[in-house]
Amino acid sequence: MALTMSSAIPGSDFADRLRVAGLRPTRQRVALARVLFEGGHRHVTAESLHAEVKATRIPVSLATVYNALNQFRDAGLLREVVVAPGRSYFDTNTGHHHHFFVETDNELYDFPSDDVTVAGLPAPPKGTKVSRVDVIVRVRR
Repeated sequence: MALTMSSAIPGSDFADRLRVAGLRPTRQRVALARVLFEGGHRHVTAESLHAEVKATRIPVSLATVYNALNQFRDAGLLREVVVAPGRSYFDTNTGHHHHFFVETDNELYDFPSDDVTVAGLPAPPKGTKVSRVDVIVRVRR
């Protein structure tokens, strides 16, 4: 079961949620978590989050943002959606769902997993099992 950070969490509780996820609640992680999670479900890149955080005058480097996003992902607080080699979005919605990727606008949109039926998957390698199927439907304007 994935841990989540609800938009209803008061600011001081971000530190507690990071602790529960196994992360040390540094000042920068708590600030990033607040900016990232207090607005509900969304998709961000490291660069877009960095720009958003800089606008709030929180001193944080792009490298710190990358590290925090990867730590949040590893702790189950985010999902990473890779749309191209070297191009990832981080999704605050950790529930099972799929995505439309608007290639012309670099925008990602959720759609329910119930809207997709996947048939004909090959058998996984011996000793493994399918844990999840991620679908990215690429569209253009």
